[in-house]
Amino acid sequence: MKKIIETQGLTRTFGAFTAVDAISFDVYEGEIFGFLGANGAGKTTAMKMLSGLLAPSGGSATVVGFDVKTQSEDIKKQIGYMSQRFSLYEDLTVLENIHLFGSIYGLKKAELAQKAEVLLEQLEFTDQRNTLVGDLPLGWKQKLSFSVAMLHEPRLVFLDEPTGGVDPITRRQFWEMIYAAAHKGATVFVTTHYMDEAEYCDRVSIMVDGKIAALDTPHNLKRQFNAPDMNDVFLQLAATSVARAGF
Repeated sequence: MKKIIETQGLTRTFGAFTAVDAISFDVYEGEIFGFLGANGAGKTTAMKMLSGLLAPSGGSATVVGFDVKTQSEDIKKQIGYMSQRFSLYEDLTVLENIHLFGSIYGLKKAELAQKAEVLLEQLEFTDQRNTLVGDLPLGWKQKLSFSVAMLHEPRLVFLDEPTGGVDPITRRQFWEMIYAAAHKGATVFVTTHYMDEAEYCDRVSIMVDGKIAALDTPHNLKRQFNAPDMNDVFLQLAATSVARAGF
């Protein structure tokens, strides 16, 4: 399988604090790759480096064939990105947001108009086209944000805790959208602190204290740690971290 992300010793420090500590891993085209860990484990910092938004302090990485240190602008043109906090403009309507981001992604006017209509229909947002995004429920906002990130059909999309704060039904609907994107050939790199969502991924890594403590398929990790579910795998890894810290 072809690698779409390659990292070796990727590191990010902030003064004396090491947020991401020499992580090494690969992601393959077409994967749903879960990047798991507790809040503060370093997930978002690592994702920002890989998406060209933050320069690494050390190590190396390539994303869609471009170097994160020297070709960050090229990376940004090839990926989709959905931030941890809702990333659309709440004082614009649904349709205005679609058109704005479509133009930023370089879509031609006619193509964008067609894609906008298809997107509104798929999301069942046709009646909300002129609704201000700030007036939408959180779950609707998140689904719209993901769809806009995929508007230009990127090979790779980064999703930073996309289901945070939404109800279980919306979480499941969101993962159905992720499956659909992967089925069309997109690679999905998703961070989450919900351990049950690991079960939906092809492979997962678990970050603890800025390091990758485990990386494999959910099935193999549960077998390796003799655990009934991924939450138990995480608790075992977290306990090891606490023991090393002397608590």
